[in-house]
Amino acid sequence: MSQPARRVAVLISGEGSNLQALLDAARAGTLGADICVVVSNRAAARGLVRARDANVPARHLGGKNVTRDAYDTALAALLDEYSPDVVVLAGFMRILSPAFVDKFAGRMLNIHPSLLPEYPGLDTHQRVLQAGERWHGATVHFVTSELDAGPGLIQYRLRVREGDTADSLAKKVHVGEHLILPRAVEWLVGGRVRLEDGFIVLDGRRLARPVIVEEQS
Repeated sequence: MSQPARRVAVLISGEGSNLQALLDAARAGTLGADICVVVSNRAAARGLVRARDANVPARHLGGKNVTRDAYDTALAALLDEYSPDVVVLAGFMRILSPAFVDKFAGRMLNIHPSLLPEYPGLDTHQRVLQAGERWHGATVHFVTSELDAGPGLIQYRLRVREGDTADSLAKKVHVGEHLILPRAVEWLVGGRVRLEDGFIVLDGRRLARPVIVEEQS
C-alpha cells in the first residue's frame, strides 16, 4: 500500500513567483508533495490566483486591527483544516509569534533574498549595493522565533556585477530562489533533512554551513 502524499501549506503576501515554482515542481512530480493550501494575508495577492489556476485551495486571512497573537491563532486554526506536514513562507510579509513558530518547529521553511546571516529584513538588494558587496543571493532557512535567524539549509550565490541595480539583482536572485526553494522542500518532505538541537542534519550529516548553489553564467 502506497504512502499518502506529503502535504505542504504555502503562506504568501504578493506576486507568488516562488509559489509558482513550488506548484510547477508539484505538478512535475519533483517536489515529493502536494500543495494542500495557499494562504495570503492580502486579498489582492497575485499568488492566490496562481493557486486557484492550479486547483489548489486559496485562502485569504486578513490581519488588520488584530494582534499578532490573535492573527497567528486564527492562521494556525486555518492550517489545521488542511493538516500540512510542512509550512513554507514564500514572501509572507508578517512576523510570526513564538507560539506559531513552536507549533511548526522543524517543519517550517522561509526563503529570504540575501546570503543570511548577512542582510536580514527588507530592502536587501539596495543594501547590498550600498555596502559594495561582491556577492549576493538567497537563503532557504528553518524558521525560528528570531527574524531571519534560523539555520540556513541552502543558498543561491551570485556575483554582483558592475552596473547592477536593485531591480537587476532582484531579477537574478528570483531565478535562484526558484531553484533552491523546491529543492529544500523536497529534501524536507522526503526525510533527507531535519532540524536537530538547533543544527541541520542532511543525509545523516550535520551541516557546518548551507549547501551552496552557484549562479550559472
